[in-house]
Amino acid sequence: MRVLVAGATGAMGKQLVPRLVSAGHEVFAMTRNESSKAALSELGAVPTVADALNRAQVEAAVREAKPDVIIHQLTAIGHIDTRHFERSFAATDRLRIEGTDNLLAAGRAAGVRRFVAQSNGAFTYARTGGPVKTEQDPLDPSPVSQMAPMVAAIRHLESAVLGAEGIDGIVLRYGAFYGPGTSMAPGSAQLEAIRKGKFPIVGDGGGVWSFVHVADAAEATAAAVDKGAPGVYNIVDDDPAPVAEWLPELARKLGARKPMRVPRFVGRLAAGEPGVVLMTELRGASNAKAKRELGWRPAHPSWRQGLQVS
Repeated sequence: MRVLVAGATGAMGKQLVPRLVSAGHEVFAMTRNESSKAALSELGAVPTVADALNRAQVEAAVREAKPDVIIHQLTAIGHIDTRHFERSFAATDRLRIEGTDNLLAAGRAAGVRRFVAQSNGAFTYARTGGPVKTEQDPLDPSPVSQMAPMVAAIRHLESAVLGAEGIDGIVLRYGAFYGPGTSMAPGSAQLEAIRKGKFPIVGDGGGVWSFVHVADAAEATAAAVDKGAPGVYNIVDDDPAPVAEWLPELARKLGARKPMRVPRFVGRLAAGEPGVVLMTELRGASNAKAKRELGWRPAHPSWRQGLQVS
């Protein structure tokens, strides 16, 4: 099939494009930078230059590619400052709203049959009920103010993709990425903060995280090109774990001291309300549906073995 990947130069795109090429698809890789064309060609894709926020450019790119499937991996997430969570996600929120609308409009005009989009299953589920959520469970109906724009952008993306007339919409709610090119890659600032004892456990550390290796997420995304009914799929590993469990284990792997514990009010001063939510209230996600309907099995079933620190 002809597949257009929007957001092909990020950590996910670098994993995904070669897998699509190896599967026999004709891959077109959308980038806004002329300088990225050579690298995308080396991955086996046909590069096409377009700014996702410019509808005319997106329409031209889609007309040129004539894809059967569009894969939306557009993000602009760098360092996440939990004290200013909304600023950290502002550019990505815009891509998830305007970029999604532009890609869907162009896809409808070009007769695209399937649309696969990156969503977020790591930070977005309702913070009530059991510790592990399925795709049937609601997103957070009342996120803290700094996280509200991110959740609203996710809602927009998912509603637009699943409601697109004449297109089979697939939404992949990825867990927290680790692996090459991610914020938890060996030598990353986040791992270094844990190594240096600057990443304490806030409150009871009861926030449950679901992780996924970026290569496993790419495998699931490649599978979604031609497998699975329209709908939402959690793309996470088999081992959701509370912060009080995974953070000390990661510190041990790094050869660091056991993380200190601080009360919620201290965490709020240092990391803002979103930081406290991530540490104490987050809910994990189940991957049972993705395994069942996409035929996917993570090669790294647990962060305990998969997360490399060197």
